[in-house]
Amino acid sequence: MHPMSHDFEKYAFPDGKRYNSFVGYFRRRYGERLQKIVLDAGFTCPNRDGKVGRGGCTYCDNAAFHPAYSTAGKSLRQQMDEGIEFHKVRYRTTEHYLAYFQSFSNTYAPLSRLRELYEEALDHPDVVGIVIGTRPDCVDEEKLDYLAALSQGKVLHEWSRTVASEVRTAPIVIVEYGVESCYDRTLLRINRGHDFETARRAICMTAGRGLDVGAHFILGLPGETVQMMLDSCALINSLPLRSVKFHQLQIVKGTRMEREYSECPEDFVRFSLEEYLDFFVDMLERLRPDLFIERFVGEVPPRFVNETPWGLIRNVELLRLLEQRLESRATWQGRLL
Repeated sequence: MHPMSHDFEKYAFPDGKRYNSFVGYFRRRYGERLQKIVLDAGFTCPNRDGKVGRGGCTYCDNAAFHPAYSTAGKSLRQQMDEGIEFHKVRYRTTEHYLAYFQSFSNTYAPLSRLRELYEEALDHPDVVGIVIGTRPDCVDEEKLDYLAALSQGKVLHEWSRTVASEVRTAPIVIVEYGVESCYDRTLLRINRGHDFETARRAICMTAGRGLDVGAHFILGLPGETVQMMLDSCALINSLPLRSVKFHQLQIVKGTRMEREYSECPEDFVRFSLEEYLDFFVDMLERLRPDLFIERFVGEVPPRFVNETPWGLIRNVELLRLLEQRLESRATWQGRLL
């Protein structure tokens, strides 16, 4: 056993875990469980419509990443109502929800259009906030000023919700940026259309306004070695983030990355489940202990991929395996810092 194996206790990680788990975060912060309702508001991306590129990210088929109730042909209200019914089956005691603008780049429109969509979502009586997934090159000072004012109760003056017996007069506002990689060479290869400095600038602008900021990264992108991925932890630690999501790369059928993988498989690090668990523990040891880990793996429906090398193992089991691996290695998030 490592001689400092109990030092993780000083970090007071949730539920005695060895990493800063996001599970239960909303309950701890707001007093009750909040469930995200995924929405498709009909946005696109600047690397799809020609502003910075065509074809989108080489790995992307957006249909593989959102539930059936979330489709652009439905109104936001219909998506929210169906999403609430969908989640009530599993989370019967949940009373309030966050409208999660997930599909494509959800700040990629004039501010007048964004206001209309966000405020329509917040008009739902069961919705207490919004989560906005977007790209770092799709925000500006004006949009962020609006989001900050929204979160401070300066926009919706008659808005209120009772959450955990307390009256909120301002909605929760969270911004999630797709960063994907810390390396410009990788971002160019996957057709992101922005560099890492753009991501750093957007995250700093957002956090500087007091907004909660999350970021998303993909592990195993072409051209990146295991050491490069581990080294990226220092760059992630330098960002004023509250939470991070990590996904292992999944090769989705019909994407340009599928063709690239078939032509140059040697450019890809592909993990077995056991290898990925050990690798991600190595990542955790290098990440700031105050960073909430919202996700460490991704799930794509089997019909979207040619192979499921890990089988059909669900996220809850993967979380259990991660905790077991941390304990067996007597380590914890931030240990190497």
